[in-house]
Amino acid sequence: MNSTVSALARVATDLRAVLSDDALAGLSDAERAEALRGAGEVSRLVDAVVVEAVASAEVEFGHRFGCRGMNELLQRALLTDAPSASKFTRAAGLVARDVNLVSGERLPARWPALRDALLDGAVGIPGLLAATAPIEYARARIGTDERLWVDEVLAGHARGLRDTEATDGAAQELEEDAAGDTDPSVEADADTAAGGKQPGPPATADDLRHLASTLAMILDPDGAEPTDRDAQQGRFLNLGRLQKGAHRLVGNITPEVAAQLQQIFDAFNNPKVGGAPAPGVAFTETAGDDEVDEFNVDPRNVIDPRTPGQKRHDALAAALGIAARHEEMPSLGGAAPTLVVHVDAKDLAAGTGWATLPGNGAPVPLSVAAHTACTGAVQRVLFDEGRIVGITTTDRIFNAHQRRAIVARDRECLIPGCHVPASWCEIHHVTEHARGGPTHTDNGVPLCWWHHRSLDHSGWEIRMNDGIPQIRGPAWWDPAQRWRTPRHSTPAKPARRTVLRT
Repeated sequence: MNSTVSALARVATDLRAVLSDDALAGLSDAERAEALRGAGEVSRLVDAVVVEAVASAEVEFGHRFGCRGMNELLQRALLTDAPSASKFTRAAGLVARDVNLVSGERLPARWPALRDALLDGAVGIPGLLAATAPIEYARARIGTDERLWVDEVLAGHARGLRDTEATDGAAQELEEDAAGDTDPSVEADADTAAGGKQPGPPATADDLRHLASTLAMILDPDGAEPTDRDAQQGRFLNLGRLQKGAHRLVGNITPEVAAQLQQIFDAFNNPKVGGAPAPGVAFTETAGDDEVDEFNVDPRNVIDPRTPGQKRHDALAAALGIAARHEEMPSLGGAAPTLVVHVDAKDLAAGTGWATLPGNGAPVPLSVAAHTACTGAVQRVLFDEGRIVGITTTDRIFNAHQRRAIVARDRECLIPGCHVPASWCEIHHVTEHARGGPTHTDNGVPLCWWHHRSLDHSGWEIRMNDGIPQIRGPAWWDPAQRWRTPRHSTPAKPARRTVLRT
């Protein structure tokens, strides 16, 4: 058997021994951490074996084994998927060494220093791809000498041999050279960047990507214009088909749109940043006791069990609701873009059946119809064997004056621990309109999109006491199950009058 194949077989045997008899389960924390670091090195070296084998193979190698190409061969030989196999082939293209047709010798790789780091196990495939991607993107606008300098800097960064001042200084000199201020040689820049480095922690793939992006911005004379043109051409947003009750949202958005969307997410999910009232919602006994409520804390963080991704979804849903009712939003069919939910009146009254959405007719629970109706208007359409015989509209949405009054009274989402400003919230009918509840400030409270959507099954209850909202939480929050008045909803005491005597 070939010595290379035998060496790999011995490695596989040693790894099987490591995995046998629960050897890893008995490790201490320090030993486990060392085992993970060792496994990382082994994993990078194994990947390097695959990359070097692919890089040194001939073009027809995959066809000789009955495969369409190298990608299919890797899938079968490594038992991996197509995206993973594609990463191996891309990495191989970066470190491949062409053969001199005259002498038969192998020429240097396109990224020689990073290739050496890969073969040493200092950088893995994710790090190699992350380090080279920004430079490869601008390869037509970056010279060979500059690329080789970047190669040395990134390889040293990957090994943890980095000197920030030297690297920054070399980059600054290159930038000045591009502007015509000085004329240093690239070799001197490389010496400056490589000299005086101190060993430190090796770089992660994200570290390499960040440094490579910074160097690409310095070296690319065209700046961000080509990237922006590509972004404009590649921007899109698709709403996928309904699957398992949800739609997949897929697309590419430009950096400024992403930044604006991130700001919206931060505003909704981190409301205290914008100067929300401190220390937040506090409660007092309905009898007027001013003692701080012991349940107005959340040490287990169970008030909001949503994941960050779910919070971003709900923030987008709330932002769309605000945008739809904004005065500058273009109209659709003579009215603001309005979500319409179709439901049979009998089903809504009985609480059974399904509601449907327009367009694709997707079925949704009746709770969605109730939630939508609570913040909008209800239009009743009477059919007789398919013919429309009557239309009535009941205007039951809170107007702007009522919203401002409720916002001034409650200031935040009424659910304790939720600090979403009331101006961003939906106004909920405490007594449902379908059960005779009026559209009046004495019957409306602000609830954020998620708490409004989940009110029926979250365990929170709301009632009005002489126009003042009161909350009763679930048993885990308040075992006593008492009605409590948010202080933000308690009318302020009248200010004392100062009498001037002369």
